Amino acid sequence: MVQQHQQELKKQLWNIANTLRGNMSADDFRDYILGLIFYKYLSDKLSRYCDGLLSEDGITFVQSSDDEALINELRKECVENLGYFIGPNQLFVSLAKRSEKHEFILDELSRVLNDIEQSTTAADSADDFNGLFEELDLNSSKLGKNPDARNKLIGQVLVHLDNINFQLENSEIDLLGDAYEYLIGQFASGAGKKAGEFYTPQQVSKILAKLVTLGDDGTARNVKSVYDPTCGSGSLLLRVAKEVNSTNLEFSGQEQNPSTFNLARMNMLMHGVRYDKFDIKNDDTLEHPMHIDQRFDAVVANPPFSADWSANELHLNDDRFADYGRLAPKTKADFAFILHMIHQLNETGTLAVVLPHGILFRGGAEGHIRKHLIENKNYLDAVIGLPAGIFYGVGIPTVVLVFKKNRNSPDSKNADNVFFIDASNHFEKVKAQNFLRDSDVDRIIEAYTKREQLEPEKAEKFAHVASLSEIAENDYNLNIPRYVDTFEEEEAVDLNAVATELSDLEAQMQAVDTELSDFCTQLNIKAPFASSNKQDKA
Repeated sequence: MVQQHQQELKKQLWNIANTLRGNMSADDFRDYILGLIFYKYLSDKLSRYCDGLLSEDGITFVQSSDDEALINELRKECVENLGYFIGPNQLFVSLAKRSEKHEFILDELSRVLNDIEQSTTAADSADDFNGLFEELDLNSSKLGKNPDARNKLIGQVLVHLDNINFQLENSEIDLLGDAYEYLIGQFASGAGKKAGEFYTPQQVSKILAKLVTLGDDGTARNVKSVYDPTCGSGSLLLRVAKEVNSTNLEFSGQEQNPSTFNLARMNMLMHGVRYDKFDIKNDDTLEHPMHIDQRFDAVVANPPFSADWSANELHLNDDRFADYGRLAPKTKADFAFILHMIHQLNETGTLAVVLPHGILFRGGAEGHIRKHLIENKNYLDAVIGLPAGIFYGVGIPTVVLVFKKNRNSPDSKNADNVFFIDASNHFEKVKAQNFLRDSDVDRIIEAYTKREQLEPEKAEKFAHVASLSEIAENDYNLNIPRYVDTFEEEEAVDLNAVATELSDLEAQMQAVDTELSDFCTQLNIKAPFASSNKQDKA
């Protein structure tokens, strides 16, 4: 029943988005519809919370609007426990009803969104709400040529959303949070590479989350904190929470794009993460890391592939990079992100990151860093090749790298090897997009968990435990085909049978030539070629 309602909710939300955006790009409209959904969520959540507080008094939150002293008490209570406040007359349902009557509500809506942010001033939640709605420019010409046109469009969105039951009263399910993430994914697929940069497909998120929450024995380990240095919409962080079945983790992340930064904070709150349990920052992670003194149980990331960065020589004095002697190339920041994340990992933590395939074998500075990570640090635990074309707008094959700092500890089982998995041919193709199936994800995780104990029939041409000496012999080139032999030997060819077949074909051709020559003779025309009989006589 829950799944059915969820599917219906997703369908409704996407239809609203697709129908109402008109000529506006999906990427632009995303900010409006997701922002307004978030406003409805905050409004409905606060209204239910206040109704609960006032239930003994026999009144509702809306009915208390004229009692200034009571509203002030409720404000304090809400800011302390929810992190924000919305007045009774500012609730989503109130503006939606006015929109239904075709009233002009744009100015009031703008004030409400500003007031929500202002309600957190001097509160512990201020950083989490500051600038949260800044992308919702209600005066933008993208919404319409004039104020009336813009008011009509926004009003339609409010009315449509107000008619949807998000079932917030059911704490056991997260319909709204999942639907919200579904919309993010839909907008990503429609907007191509630009949106795909911040959205990680759910199945890839699941793989990364499972990898960082597994202990060496294959059971769930105790994860209290998780970090993503390029967190995008926050989907990876939330996926880790889902794997450990808790939103009580300490979530930390950094995102350079302001719009996506706002999206991540909204996404956290929409999934029931308390404002004091997450710390999402807006800045360039490599140049201005905001969590540099913290260490985390789990680190996950889908950083922008082969991005540009400063590669400033001063970074060689940075604790993140100093020990490696070389910096990642200016046009390929992949290893800069890896070293940054390793720095943020605690001594018993696990890092899982998805990157382009080139990271495995490119030479120069990258080859130097790769060798140091394996030979001197021994941090690399696994290399998992994924299919090409599973990221929106990116057709290149990708790879998941797993790092652990405690591989050299006395109780480590895998200190002398690195585990390779080739899952590049395990996917389902739907139109132009490739998708990992649940069975593909399960096979990867099973192989990683069992490692040496994997049954031969499952390991063959899929996984390989490579010793560190084997990797050294390959000059620290991690290209997966060097370790996992996926070559399918062709069936042996019977040369005698081929010779016989060719001889038979030659005889048939000579017979046809003779027949055609005879026809030409009967028609008293010159044959285009000599018959085989005449050739024999000659």
